[in-house]
Amino acid sequence: MPNKLEQLRKMTTVVADTGDLEAITRLKPVDATTNPSLLLKAASLAQYQNLLEQAKKYKDILLACDQFAVSVGKEILQAIPGRISTEVDARLSFDTPATVARAKRLIELYQAQHIEKDRILIKIAATWEGIQAAKQLEKEGIQTNLTLLFSFSQALACAEAGVFLISPFVGRIYDWYKKSTGHDFTASNDPGVQSVSRIYNYYKHYGYKTIVMGASFRNLGQIEQLAGCDRLTISPDLLEKLSQDNNPLPQVLTPEQGCDESKQILTESQYRWQLNEDAMATEKLAEGIRAFARDQEKLEAILSA
Repeated sequence: MPNKLEQLRKMTTVVADTGDLEAITRLKPVDATTNPSLLLKAASLAQYQNLLEQAKKYKDILLACDQFAVSVGKEILQAIPGRISTEVDARLSFDTPATVARAKRLIELYQAQHIEKDRILIKIAATWEGIQAAKQLEKEGIQTNLTLLFSFSQALACAEAGVFLISPFVGRIYDWYKKSTGHDFTASNDPGVQSVSRIYNYYKHYGYKTIVMGASFRNLGQIEQLAGCDRLTISPDLLEKLSQDNNPLPQVLTPEQGCDESKQILTESQYRWQLNEDAMATEKLAEGIRAFARDQEKLEAILSA
């Protein structure tokens, strides 16, 4: 019998959640995704030291960071057939015009490396301002990946904005509920899994084209319960574990499952209120933005040295 990774690939597009080129080459995902934390880790790897030194030549530290991100992205693209997700500076998460401008600069830097925008997804935090930036970028032919997504309200707004892809964070939702309740969860009642399943079923039922890519996994059970999701972005260690397991992997999510929820189109105030009412999503979104911003600053410090 094929291993679970091979079985998963038949029903879900597998994405590598890493900037480690060696792992990507070995595990052969279709797409890959990076973020400020992964780029900071990449800056310590021997294989990227020449790219780091090249980026240090830029006097503008923000441009140096973007150039390093693009250079790492280019290296990864040579090892995969699909797309790379590259993230806009998290400190712009509440500034729509600045996010749009930075996204366009990333595309221009890729094009200067002879990589066209159809191989790039621009990652943006799923704040209201970020979603509006993505809406504008999508209209201009730049496709986006809305990240740090923890709530149904964020997913609703992203779908209506016509974003290409969302990355709901399974593991971080699980972490919050485990800490707040003091209880662990099985894969079948995992709140992170339930959140992604709800979004997937709603999107398919109402015909939204936005791709659902589950992210931030803590264990194999979470991945297995989302088998059939459009895409899953998985860390190298969990990809390895899947490749070593030869047990059957049944498909759990299918487009035909449907949902019994009414269709919602949120105004800005409704979005903000629903997000505010979700303590987990509010805390994890803010925490994620802060963490990415701190790692961005650490990368800037390395490039300034």
